[in-house]
Amino acid sequence: MLIIVLLIAAWAAGWFLFRRNTIPTRSSRPAAPGKLSVIIPARNEEGNLPHLLSSLQAQTVRSAEIEIEFEIIVVDDHSEDRTREAAERFGVKVISSPPLPQGWTGKNWAVWNGYLAATGDLFAFLDADVRLAPHALQSLLAAREDAGGAVSVVPYHEAERFYERLALIPNVLGLFAFTSPLERTNPAKGLYGSCIVVSRADYEKVNGHEGVKAELLDDLNLGGKFMAAGVPVRNFIGYGAVSFRMYPGGIRSEVEGFSKGAVLSTSKLSLGTTLLVAVWLLGLLTAELAPFFLATSLALPLAIGYVLYTAQMYYFVRYTGRFGGWLPAVHLLSSVFFIYIMLYSLYQVVFFGRVAWKGRRIDVGGGSKR
Repeated sequence: MLIIVLLIAAWAAGWFLFRRNTIPTRSSRPAAPGKLSVIIPARNEEGNLPHLLSSLQAQTVRSAEIEIEFEIIVVDDHSEDRTREAAERFGVKVISSPPLPQGWTGKNWAVWNGYLAATGDLFAFLDADVRLAPHALQSLLAAREDAGGAVSVVPYHEAERFYERLALIPNVLGLFAFTSPLERTNPAKGLYGSCIVVSRADYEKVNGHEGVKAELLDDLNLGGKFMAAGVPVRNFIGYGAVSFRMYPGGIRSEVEGFSKGAVLSTSKLSLGTTLLVAVWLLGLLTAELAPFFLATSLALPLAIGYVLYTAQMYYFVRYTGRFGGWLPAVHLLSSVFFIYIMLYSLYQVVFFGRVAWKGRRIDVGGGSKR
């Protein structure tokens, strides 16, 4: 009975952490938005860019009745594929990122150069793997107008292949980190870097990405900079509006992508969120031991815990991503993947002080190296 009570308590922590904080859908024009500059850093993204640029062309903010001036800037970050050609086919502005200076990470430098080329009063920073519903930018501009400051979105994950679906648990934990009510007063409250909307005035108030130029976790640190400067930060989940397909290039890129910030990102959460996430995870991993204790007295309490977590997982997945109909029922597979990611991330950070991403070695706190 004690084990059942403890598992239910751990399971309940997940309900507290998760909030269905979707982007409010707006059909009317946001108040006085000014000119919008969409800035897209792109390194080896010829496969992703057509999806994003097609979705940008279909945005309702581009319709005649809305009349919002709108520019798109793709920053080719020393790509080794046909990223530039893929962007140019859509008639958008394409600039080449200059040689990477000492002390900058590649993405921060690319975004900064996009900012230098931008002429808008508002910025939307989008990763190349993002896809937008037609109303997404209009709703995001309205949400930023309502909330003030900076807003970001945790996109809905379109996982297609089996290895992509293994990211179920990391994605659920990502939602916890950005929807936890305990993060509302966190002075280091971060942004989710795949989709950020902010005014030029607020961006320049914190010196933008130059202010976090050496940071591996540019989005989380940029959010902290905004909070310190009195600029509100608000995060949404992308269900129904903003999605992405994170790692279509293979499981190696998925491991590198998740592990590059897995350990470091935990230091940006409030203590309360960190503890509740740990409690939820401990309960999950304990319940997942049920198949190994079928012939013991622990079988029933662990089975009850497993059923509760599975039902909860199916609910969370509705707002997290498309992971297939069966994987949430065998979430142990994703939990093993998550443990491997954390151990690999810890190994890189502690023993080497750097992580690998897109052909670069990124020193923790020290910029990128080719």
